[in-house]
Amino acid sequence: MSEHPTHSEMPSPAAPTLRALGFSTFFRSQCPADREDLLPARVLAVERTGVLLAGPGVKGQLPIPGSWFDAPPEERPTVGDWVLVARDGPRLVRLLERSSRFVRVAPGGDELQLIAANVDVVLLVSACNQEFNLARLERYLALVLDAGATPVVVLTKRDLAEDPEAFVQQAARLRPGLAVELVNALDAEDLAGVRAWCTPGSTVALLGSSGVGKSTLLNTLAGAALQQTGAARDDDDKGRHTTTRRSLHRIDGDCWILDAPGMRELGLVGVEAGLEVAFDDIAALASACRFRDCSHHDEPGCAVRAAVERGELEARRLTSFLKLQREDRHARESIAERRARARRFDRVVRHASAVRDKRRQ
Repeated sequence: MSEHPTHSEMPSPAAPTLRALGFSTFFRSQCPADREDLLPARVLAVERTGVLLAGPGVKGQLPIPGSWFDAPPEERPTVGDWVLVARDGPRLVRLLERSSRFVRVAPGGDELQLIAANVDVVLLVSACNQEFNLARLERYLALVLDAGATPVVVLTKRDLAEDPEAFVQQAARLRPGLAVELVNALDAEDLAGVRAWCTPGSTVALLGSSGVGKSTLLNTLAGAALQQTGAARDDDDKGRHTTTRRSLHRIDGDCWILDAPGMRELGLVGVEAGLEVAFDDIAALASACRFRDCSHHDEPGCAVRAAVERGELEARRLTSFLKLQREDRHARESIAERRARARRFDRVVRHASAVRDKRRQ
C-alpha cells in the first residue's frame, strides 16, 4: 500500500466558494439568469465515464451522459472545465465555453486529446541535468502561448547541479521577458518566486517530463503529500511516472494546481498562432524574405537563412521551428482526414439504414 494518500483518499477540505474555485465574470456571463435549477461546478478530475466536481451545492462524481461521447474529444469535459449541473438530479447539462484549452495529438497521431482547460499560468518544469532540453521547452511554449496562458519556466534540482545559472541563461534566451524560476523543489522557502504566481482563484498547471520534480513541487507548495514522488533513473535522469491522472488540487490561498502525468509525447496540433509568438524572432525575420510563402529551406532571398549565416539566429532554433511547424501541419491534416472518413462512413450507414427501413414498410 502506498504511504501517501491518493487524491480520492485525501480528507475533503471545506467546500470552496465559486470565487475561490476561479469562477470569473467570463464564466458567470454564460449562466442563464432565469435558470435557478442549474448550478455551476468545476471539474477536478476525469475518470473513464465520469467527472469529479466541486462547487456550492455540488460535490462528488457524476457520470458523463452517453450522448456526449458522440461529440469530438475536445468537446467533452476535461480537468479545469466549468459545467452546469441540474439541481434536481444531479446530472451534467452543459459545458461552459473555455478561457483556455490545452490539447495534444493522442498517441497514434489521428485524434485530439484534451490536457486541461481554463488554466491561467503554466509552470514549465525542467531539471538542471541531462533532462533539460531547449527544443522541448520551445514545444511547451508554443502550446501555452497558443492557449493564451502565461508560461513560467521552473528549473528544479538546483542543489544537484554544478552550474545551475547556466540552465537559467539558456532558458531565458528562448523568449524576451520569459520568467524563469530556479528552485530546489524540496525547500519550501526556495519556492517564494513560484508562489507569487499562485494567486487566489487562479489555476496553475504543471507541465513537464516524468522525473523533473512536478509532484515534489506540488507537495511542497501544498505542504502535504498530495502526489507520490519517485527518483529519476541514474543513467539518463529520465523519470518514472508517479502521477497517474490529471487532477486539480487546492492549496493555501485558494489557488488550484493541476498536476499531470509526465508526457514523453506532446504532439502539437492547431498551434500556428502559438508558434508565431514563441518564435517571434523568426517571424520578424521572415517578413523580409523575398517570397511571402518562403519555407526557409533553399529559396533565394530568405532573410531567415541569411540571419543564421550571419550568426544572428541559432541554426538549432530554426531547425526546431521548422520541425514543430511541419508536425503541426501534418497533425491537422491527419485529424481532418480521419474525421472526413468518419463523416463519409456515417452517411453510408444512415443511407443503408434508411433503405432497409423503406424496404420493411
